[in-house]
Amino acid sequence: MEEVHRAVHETVLDAGPKELAHRMGTSHTSLLNRVNPNDDTHRLNLEQFLQILALSGDMRPLEALADAFGFDLVAREKPAAQELTSAALHMNAEVADVMRLVTNIIDRGFATQSDRADAAREISEAVESLVVVKVSLGAA
Repeated sequence: MEEVHRAVHETVLDAGPKELAHRMGTSHTSLLNRVNPNDDTHRLNLEQFLQILALSGDMRPLEALADAFGFDLVAREKPAAQELTSAALHMNAEVADVMRLVTNIIDRGFATQSDRADAAREISEAVESLVVVKVSLGAA
């Protein structure tokens, strides 16, 4: 957890502690004390941690936290909005592919390893197409 504490401290320093503290509604001295990894009494609560992430836009603390638990933090790219009719038609085609595959499995009465892999791929594609519809609705 030492790396997480250091990442939070560096983020606050890089973001400008006075400006960041002002936006968080606290004093910069209090903020610096809370994020100082060399201070045994530093206590940063979850709300403050989230505020630091949101207000600074720096995800180093979150990356360090994920790494401490054996995970990688990967940013998601939002798909571009499309014309709503086109997005909806594409989504229907993707869902139909999933239904066709599942129906074949049901008719056969069992699923092979290849069926499971194909289903996982088709479902992922259908979910992505739903996200495109959601983004397109927001842009409409």
